[in-house]
Amino acid sequence: MKLEMLPIGRDTLGECPVWSATEGALYWVDQMTPRVRRFVPATGAVHEWLTPESIGSIGLAGKDRLIMALSSGFHHLDLNTGLVTPLAEVAHAGPGIRMNDGRCDRSGRFVAGSLAFEKGTPDGCLYRLNPGGSVEVLHRGIIVTNGVCFNAAGDRMYFADSRTGILMVCEYESAGTSVGEPKPFADTRPFGSVPDGATVDEEGGVWIALIENGQVVRFLPDGTMDRTIQLPVPHVTSVCFGGPELDTLYVTTVRDTGMRLRTDHPSAGAVFRVTDLGVRGVEEGHFGNGS
Repeated sequence: MKLEMLPIGRDTLGECPVWSATEGALYWVDQMTPRVRRFVPATGAVHEWLTPESIGSIGLAGKDRLIMALSSGFHHLDLNTGLVTPLAEVAHAGPGIRMNDGRCDRSGRFVAGSLAFEKGTPDGCLYRLNPGGSVEVLHRGIIVTNGVCFNAAGDRMYFADSRTGILMVCEYESAGTSVGEPKPFADTRPFGSVPDGATVDEEGGVWIALIENGQVVRFLPDGTMDRTIQLPVPHVTSVCFGGPELDTLYVTTVRDTGMRLRTDHPSAGAVFRVTDLGVRGVEEGHFGNGS
């Protein structure tokens, strides 16, 4: 295994890395700046787009576009012009709630959830944005949504309410609307942290960022812990696979969450690249199945 820090500067709160196989580029967000960032490993080029609200997560949405979960709801980002276009507003239960983690499923829909960061009450929800612009509530009673990801077949969805310390799994009708009852998949509390962002590999392994101790843990499809990667920073936030062979693990990190975690570590907020893992990831879904 080889681990290195990308030479691209640091984020305040890096989150939601997404690899575009079409562009050979890594996208991710700095939630609190707020901005979307892009890094092209082949050239070293870095670009960024500021957003008008705090940004929770992003997904690929066809040529030169991203789907975004901003604080108030779902928006498109035009990567050529920087224009942000509202798609659907989310009716939060009250103040102090904003959108957070999300991923595209295998059928072209974007699933993202909210967090109630001020009161810490279970007023957050897990939402699904359909390509036509309609929004469904998939799950209620969440304090901090994280860990949203889908297996390669698209028939299993993972997500967590980070305050519980448990990543959940449910059956998911990839080409339909049915979503099964969530069941516990992996409890990360014995590892000293609650779960944050997650991704899957082609073998069905689930990789979870443990925000409180700087680790990434891989769980097998049956929930058994397989391996642990220790990062050289105290707080890691999310993960994705990328690179030409989808065999590079990218890890985002944080300096200040704006809530309860903050560090002065000199490498905090950097993005790390982990190679020689012996496993490949799964290509990200595209909103509306755009390519």
